[in-house]
Amino acid sequence: MRCPYCHVDNDRVLDSRGAEGGYMVRRKRICNSCQRRFSTAEKIEKLSVRVVKSDQTREPLDREKIRRGIERACSKRSIPSAIIERVVQDIETDIYTNYESEVTSAQVGDIVMRHLTDLDQVAYIRFASVYREFDDAQDFIQAISNIVGKRTKRV
Repeated sequence: MRCPYCHVDNDRVLDSRGAEGGYMVRRKRICNSCQRRFSTAEKIEKLSVRVVKSDQTREPLDREKIRRGIERACSKRSIPSAIIERVVQDIETDIYTNYESEVTSAQVGDIVMRHLTDLDQVAYIRFASVYREFDDAQDFIQAISNIVGKRTKRV
């Protein structure tokens, strides 16, 4: 690993810790040349799952796109960013666990909605209204009755 300060490839690891539920390792290092400290992160390279969109085009799964959608749905809600990050990680894990090479955008949307149901009812409705392209109040009523029905079945 090259030092970001002096660019010499001569360092040693001071400390290693797991992060992101064991999917990443953070290492504290010290450069043997300039004695400055820096941190690195190692993450598992995953085989890219491709998302098949409704027009049949394919693009790599983009966790930032998922995060942006969830953040929009959760805007002005009291949901900490750490919780949103965990939900994004859980969604990504779901996709990589259940799909080998391709997943449809509809399946991704359904997975996101399933996770939002447990996170926040308002965020679920907001996301559903965009994802399902609600046209009128009846669509909102149907989505609300679905979420209320699921909540009462669990109790």
